[in-house]
Amino acid sequence: MNRLCNSLEPRVMNDDMLKLAVGEQGPQEEAGQLAKQEGILFKDVLSLQLDFQNILRIDNLWQFENLRKLQLDNNIIERIEGLENLTHLVWLDLSFNNIEAIEGLDTLVNLEDLSLFNNRISKIDSLDALVKLQVLSLGNNQIGNMMNIIYLRRFKDLRALSLSGNPIAEAEDYKMFVWAYLPDLVYLDSRRIDDHMKAQAEVKHQFSIDELKHREHLIQAQQAEEQARQAELEEHQAAFVELLNGSFLFDSMYAEDVEGSKLAALHGVGELLEAYKDKFVIICLNIFEYGLKQQEKRRVELDTFNACVQEAVQENREQGKLRIAKFEEKHLLSLSAIRDESDLASMEARIVAYSEDITELSSVLMTLEMQLVEQLEETINMFERNIIDLVGLFVENVQSLMAQCRDLENHHHEKLLEISINTLEKVVKGELDEDLPDDVRALFVDKDTIVNAVGTSHDIHLLKIDNREDELVTRVNSWCTHLVDKIHKDEIMRNRKRVKEINQYIDHMQNELDNLDSGDILD
Repeated sequence: MNRLCNSLEPRVMNDDMLKLAVGEQGPQEEAGQLAKQEGILFKDVLSLQLDFQNILRIDNLWQFENLRKLQLDNNIIERIEGLENLTHLVWLDLSFNNIEAIEGLDTLVNLEDLSLFNNRISKIDSLDALVKLQVLSLGNNQIGNMMNIIYLRRFKDLRALSLSGNPIAEAEDYKMFVWAYLPDLVYLDSRRIDDHMKAQAEVKHQFSIDELKHREHLIQAQQAEEQARQAELEEHQAAFVELLNGSFLFDSMYAEDVEGSKLAALHGVGELLEAYKDKFVIICLNIFEYGLKQQEKRRVELDTFNACVQEAVQENREQGKLRIAKFEEKHLLSLSAIRDESDLASMEARIVAYSEDITELSSVLMTLEMQLVEQLEETINMFERNIIDLVGLFVENVQSLMAQCRDLENHHHEKLLEISINTLEKVVKGELDEDLPDDVRALFVDKDTIVNAVGTSHDIHLLKIDNREDELVTRVNSWCTHLVDKIHKDEIMRNRKRVKEINQYIDHMQNELDNLDSGDILD
């Protein structure tokens, strides 16, 4: 039986409400009393029922980070919000509310069952992130456009759909349309779909479906191509040489160069530019190919380092396990002997001996850890030297190649200036044969104007080259610094964790002995 609202007034979803709900729905009897005394952590709650609470707004659920099932039906909720931290949610019921739009579900990538039955929704959208969706209930809403069905084709795991009570469900071809366009659907409006009727529906809509499939294939091909391009770009960015595998840098030099574009109209400049561009692009390609090779060397160096660290840690762990296994084998016999000992002096002597064994084990385990720390410190230092050397060599060679780009630019500048001055002399003497555009002719009023125009173009080009070089050098050095810092921090954290593990184990053994000691002596 459904529970009645406690109040007709809208209620705030606050900590008090949530604690009460968790307490009511948590374990009962002895376990429940213990949980209430110690307190139940919201992060440990897997299922939460908040139906019939007159809730107006979803709020304060961020602490339920491991929640799997959430029931919010029969409230007065107007918007889907406040669910972004519930990334483990599998089942969500928002039926019988006042929701007008599907939203706020982008992080719920594990959701399999979603109920929005009996709301005010008019469009099916914004569900793209729900890649695992199997059950979708949208009955008793205001969905009127049959094209909403086509949107659901992207959900390959969708097996049950409810749309009864919507305007589209009144259409004569409703069921045939759904069966045809959602061929993997098993249940529609709580009824199993007959395979024979599904086949008939597919035949009826075959032409339209074939066209749709063709468009979908084109879109998928475009998406795959874009993903491949993005993956390739990310690989190039990881090597710090993105957009150097072509004329991108050269083109960017002229993208904002107004004066250079004007001067390109001069006789002889076109051929000069073409030769300049060819040589410039070759240098960029050399930087690009060299960058990829160096990235592979850095990757191999890092993989080798990680493998060495993993091997050293694993070997050290195995040695520790052997020591502990030997101790525990003796441990059982020692405890048994202490329990069976009737003479108090002998018992105390055994206890002292066993305590010394625990101390010795602690010393052995700590010594093993210190040996590993020293071994890893040497390995890390060697890796640090190697990776810094690799990065340094990469930067040095890139700077050398970028210097070649600047040399080309300087040579081009000299030639362009020479052509421009010659053109100016012809203009002054009235000997210019070519017909220049007005904006270009305006540059040739005097020598200072044309020299400034050529110089401005030159400065823009050099700035682009310098900026690209600075960006590359800054990024690769920053990457190297962050990588080395992370490796050192990770080793510190590993060491602290291991020391804590050893201390906890030793404390447990000592407590076991102390409890046995006290109990037996008292007896």
